[in-house]
Amino acid sequence: MDLPVWSVWIISGLAALQALALVPLIRRSRGPDPLLRSKARIDLLETAGSLVALTGLLLALGVAEFWSLLALVGFALMSAAYVTNGLRLLRARRRRPRDGRG
Repeated sequence: MDLPVWSVWIISGLAALQALALVPLIRRSRGPDPLLRSKARIDLLETAGSLVALTGLLLALGVAEFWSLLALVGFALMSAAYVTNGLRLLRARRRRPRDGRG
């Protein structure tokens, strides 16, 4: 499948930005605060999943259809990160003390 050159450059640029986003996340995941480390690991999973999905999309469009499975793995990683984030927010909301107002 022939792709326009501009679309390959856009996807490559997005993948490069995602790779650059990994650097501060790795630094945060090594910090002293356990809560911050936990959130950084979830963010790291989401960013890595996005990077895998973009790479799979680029390879599927440019090289062979087989690489679309890599994009699906990336979407599964991102979904796992979103579910984990949602469960953490739900748990924090349930643990919040009630003040007696409606």
